[in-house]
Amino acid sequence: MAIKVLHPGLSTTVQDLGRPGYFHLGIPLGGAMDRLALRAANLLVGNDEGAAGLEAVFMGPKLEFTADALVAVTGADMPPRVDGEVQPGWTAFAVKAGQVLTFDTLKSGARILIAVSGGIDVPLALGSRSTYPIGALGGFHGRAIAAGDELPVGEGSLAGAGRTVAEDFRRGPGKPAELRVLPGLYWDRLTEEAKDTFFADTWKVAPEADRMGYRFRGGTKMSFVERDQPFGAGSDPSNIVDSCYPYGSIQIPGGTEPIILHRDAVSGGGYFMVGTVISADMDLIGQLQPHTPTRFLKVTMEEALAARKDRAGLLDRLRASLA
Repeated sequence: MAIKVLHPGLSTTVQDLGRPGYFHLGIPLGGAMDRLALRAANLLVGNDEGAAGLEAVFMGPKLEFTADALVAVTGADMPPRVDGEVQPGWTAFAVKAGQVLTFDTLKSGARILIAVSGGIDVPLALGSRSTYPIGALGGFHGRAIAAGDELPVGEGSLAGAGRTVAEDFRRGPGKPAELRVLPGLYWDRLTEEAKDTFFADTWKVAPEADRMGYRFRGGTKMSFVERDQPFGAGSDPSNIVDSCYPYGSIQIPGGTEPIILHRDAVSGGGYFMVGTVISADMDLIGQLQPHTPTRFLKVTMEEALAARKDRAGLLDRLRASLA
């Protein structure tokens, strides 16, 4: 079976749960920006939860199916239609051979995850089918899908239409969005006033927001503790001797606009990091639209670990509900 791409939407790529283990070589984890949404979509259609699906941002694709399939769309609220008939989100629905899947206008969130029974069966690259466009690695020929492409699909079950994910599992950012942050190794570079204002201010997502990172604007410019410039560091107070960047780390070049590094981020560089968004909140970032008001919440390591445990419990309950 194959899926014919009639229209690609906006930056629609093949994504799974990523390729861990290569960050030290400069190859990021990648994978779905909203991992919970991908897991849920795959479970709905009977796939392994790490199977490859499609991730579309802001505008969905137009896809023609050459064989019967079971489909689920999760993540953002962008209602799917089969031959014009609206289908529910976060629910498995049948698509017959020859039918066309389209999407309504985005209502909330930013990214949808589309799972098809059998999974998108592009070749593995370093153990993953995820697309890393900057490196032309993985996915469909290392790029976003385009009109005329035919996406291969594996064998899957057609049973389970109507299966749905309960509202309690459909986690999305609030208004304002709140992202929990663990202060980092370079926290002491900030003055006490800057430490307070970073968490007190309401920031807004800038238009420069993609799979590599999300930029934020509108808060108070950071002030730095005076220092002697270290050998190998730039002259700006936000510069450091090159260091590794964790996923979710927040750098603030020039002290003005925080940037959260996400799935396709670089692995190191010369900007200080004010802290790191905890793993339990990383999915929320991928659902933020430009101009969304956002607050950063300071947490301790104990609180971050508790949140990770809570998220693992949420996943276990989701799996049990769809078993």
